[in-house]
Amino acid sequence: MKIGNIEIANRLVVTPMVTYCCNQDGTATEQYIAYHEAKAKGGWGLIFTEDYAIDPAGKAFRCIAGLWDDGQIAGHSELTKRVHQYNCKIFAQIYHAGRQTKSDITGFQPVAPSPIPCPKDLEMPHELSIDEIQILVEKFGDAAFRAKKAGFDGIEIHGAHGYLVAQFMSPYSNKRTDKYGGHLLNRMRFSLEIITNIREKVGRDFGMSFRLSTEEFVPGGRTIEDTKAIAIILEEAGVDVLSLNAGVYASIDRVVPPAQVCHGWLADHAAEVKKVINIPVIVAGRINDPFVANAIVASGKTDFVGMARASLADPELPNKASAGDFDDIVPCIACNEGCIGSLFKDEHVKCVLNPTLAKESEWILKPAAVKKRVLVVGGGPAGMEAATTAARAGHDVQLYEKTERLGGLFYLASVPPSKGEISSYINRQKNCLEKLKVSVFLTTEVTSKLIDFHHPDVVILATGGTPMVPKIPGIDKLCVENAYSVLAGKVVVGPNVLIIGGGLVGAETANHLANHGKAVTLVEMLPDIAVDEPPTTRMYLLKDLENAKVKILVNTEVTEIVDDGAMIVKNDNSEKISADTVLLAVGSKPNNDFAAELAGKAYKVVTIGDAAKVGKVMEAVQSGFLVGMRI
Repeated sequence: MKIGNIEIANRLVVTPMVTYCCNQDGTATEQYIAYHEAKAKGGWGLIFTEDYAIDPAGKAFRCIAGLWDDGQIAGHSELTKRVHQYNCKIFAQIYHAGRQTKSDITGFQPVAPSPIPCPKDLEMPHELSIDEIQILVEKFGDAAFRAKKAGFDGIEIHGAHGYLVAQFMSPYSNKRTDKYGGHLLNRMRFSLEIITNIREKVGRDFGMSFRLSTEEFVPGGRTIEDTKAIAIILEEAGVDVLSLNAGVYASIDRVVPPAQVCHGWLADHAAEVKKVINIPVIVAGRINDPFVANAIVASGKTDFVGMARASLADPELPNKASAGDFDDIVPCIACNEGCIGSLFKDEHVKCVLNPTLAKESEWILKPAAVKKRVLVVGGGPAGMEAATTAARAGHDVQLYEKTERLGGLFYLASVPPSKGEISSYINRQKNCLEKLKVSVFLTTEVTSKLIDFHHPDVVILATGGTPMVPKIPGIDKLCVENAYSVLAGKVVVGPNVLIIGGGLVGAETANHLANHGKAVTLVEMLPDIAVDEPPTTRMYLLKDLENAKVKILVNTEVTEIVDDGAMIVKNDNSEKISADTVLLAVGSKPNNDFAAELAGKAYKVVTIGDAAKVGKVMEAVQSGFLVGMRI
């Protein structure tokens, strides 16, 4: 299909996502270029880059791409050259953050249509004068011209997610009483002037996209009906395609929706917009499956599907789908752990399930110079990743798992509500093990004698962690069980359940049991629960717990477990909580005693994942990949 005069090879689009891979001066790095090249090679028809700042004062992140200076053109020219090798088109998204940034990031006071702080960032912005607005209009046009000189196929004006262009369009943030405020056409004036300025500088044949939030999901924000009116105005102004998402910083869970949000949740919004315009439409929002993507296009609701996070999990998704190799696609599970969580730590973009993301030019798996016999102990995420990676490198690999199922604790993480997609990843890894002819042995307890019998060159211990048992009087009562046993379906709990530990495992187990009709009390010694969960995911989890009437007691200690519940202390007051079942969810410790037993053997022993240090899945998968690559 064409966008303007530009033919796109397929309907699969990488919509913009910040990478934190550029230099602080906005220039491109090899890391940034290789990241995009991997997607182009993977078969995506169109890539939208992260938002290129038109002015250093308009950055929302310290390390973000920029086109505010001619000196930035050369590096980004190399980017477009590399992407164009693969019949892939690439647009540069250009933006100004407006009030959705901070002076400690840019060195400047934020600016906005009106002197109203972003509810998320809370820093008072400077109200732009008309002369300052005109300067910014010129800077948008200049950035677009630099994008054309750098070889991009087009640009996208970022008018979504509450950034400056969106701030002018919305009565939520624009309270002006001059020609840039008031009725809709006045609020659109900034956008229309930018479009005109860009067209004057780049011509009519250069691609132009405009990204919109269909709804802002804040009090007084724009709605889908406003967006339909805006879409008509933008088409008349000469925009070639509209790219639709949702939200602003104050509704960040709509910008990057977590797993609790349904697939393709904005498709109906796209269908409404398509009714009023003739130019193509792109829609994003929890589209992570090629069958769902295909169905949304086939339904006529959109022309292209945006799959940003899906492209992070698997840059080769389009090629794999085209070849019918669906079992090998690494699924995005919408955990928001690496893709979003990393950025707000001033780290480059990561993915829980794709260890090579933003490492494409560094972590290159090469055929092994010497084929080795590798024995992996443990079939959790770390062990499976180590086994598949070592097998891809050409080694002879055996994998042993003591239980009846692969996946380890990550499988148990798929049991609570909205976490079912995790099992897709485990299925994917199982299929890879089979294709790579890795010998897998389930329900097998590995001993040093078994290892010695096979004479391996390398033993990889991925034995995971062991649940910790707190020293509480009555901990050995018959009513006490471990939360993992419940998630594994090995324990039947009573109608009233007390969970000790409000971390991720405890909170998710509480949600699971409450979802199945149990009355749940969750006890946590710290001031809050589920603090190790990414903010957007945590928001929905807490809402689920509230709706299910889970009783949450923070700053509370369990002092004794009795036959029908537990004694607790909160604010120096002691009371009894009645319960039929008491569950432990107080964390794990490394299960690495086996390493000491193997010390001094003829083979090399490497400990990875939780067996080395208890952490999250992202660290486990990464450690598995690295050891598999470096054998």
